[in-house]
Amino acid sequence: MWIAPARVFDGERLQDGLALRLDGSRVADVAPLDPRMEARPVPGLLTPGYVDLQVNGGGGVLLNADPTLEGMEAIAAAHRRLGTVALLPTLITDAPEVLDRAAEAAIAARGRPGILGLHIEGPHISVARRGTHAARFIRPLDDRSLDVLRRLRAEGVTVLITLAPEATSPGQVAALAAMGVIVSIGHSDASADQARAALAEGAGTFTHLFNAMSPLTHRAPGVVGAALGSYVPVGLICDGIHVVDEVLALALRARPAPDLFYAVSDAMPTVGGPDRFRLYDMDLRVEDGKLVNPEGNLAGAHVTMAESVARLVARVGVAAETALRMAVTVPARLVGRPDLAAIEGRDAADLFLLDETFAVTGPLDRAL
Repeated sequence: MWIAPARVFDGERLQDGLALRLDGSRVADVAPLDPRMEARPVPGLLTPGYVDLQVNGGGGVLLNADPTLEGMEAIAAAHRRLGTVALLPTLITDAPEVLDRAAEAAIAARGRPGILGLHIEGPHISVARRGTHAARFIRPLDDRSLDVLRRLRAEGVTVLITLAPEATSPGQVAALAAMGVIVSIGHSDASADQARAALAEGAGTFTHLFNAMSPLTHRAPGVVGAALGSYVPVGLICDGIHVVDEVLALALRARPAPDLFYAVSDAMPTVGGPDRFRLYDMDLRVEDGKLVNPEGNLAGAHVTMAESVARLVARVGVAAETALRMAVTVPARLVGRPDLAAIEGRDAADLFLLDETFAVTGPLDRAL
């Protein structure tokens, strides 16, 4: 059966006039639309499901509170309903034994649909730039964490770790990169020179640009300046709250090459779940669209990847193709899974239809 979506994002370009041949539920071929195909029209824009590399929770589940295979699967299921088909469950700064449990869960989750591995955000970060992370658990990169990372990589688990360069010793970032760990600079008060030294050792990305990092000033570029001037992909929370739309637009114009930003949700359990949850010893809640702690300060994000793409297009003025690449292509490449940005060979359940506002209307298999 041939189908003809109104538009197709094939992981590289947003195109009109394409048709997809389905073999059962799998896309067997993509070709220019020809009347002889007798293709069935499908309204909407077809795209691979989104890829999110920073997901703390969803559907009422917080990974720190439930660092188990079941917890990861519940988070992945909540986000799949919202258009994200692949994600890195993210453990923020916590006690060493919580990391141990999350690592065991990530090993058990290998090959499970939607779970790409594990993002370890902390505890090797700056106290001054910790954000909502608990100061009592923060420590320099140590042998205990290195042992966990070695085990994860030996088991073939994709690992992204957010750390502050100042929380490492010379050579440690290089050792992590040699293991195949994706090192992300974040929650850092480092100078631009310290950040560049970590890049030279093999750090490959930055975590949620502007948030929890030393800022860009005219005499001290900080981590923000090092990130903008680098040639590595950088994560952005695109909710208009963590970074206002005008600054997002400036940042997008400031990079030295295309495809150097990717969107992340930084989602907490309130995405696809109740409007409040507990982290450490705090009650966090959604208030006026923002996720805040008891003092009213930001504490994670309450946004989906689908909402992020829609905002990038409608509010920031990003071209639709660029926004989709930020939500699919760039993160898929960063974790070594370019197949997640493909149309051909994919199951129809992993492809989603968007309406004219870029809202998700559902997976392709439900539209057939």
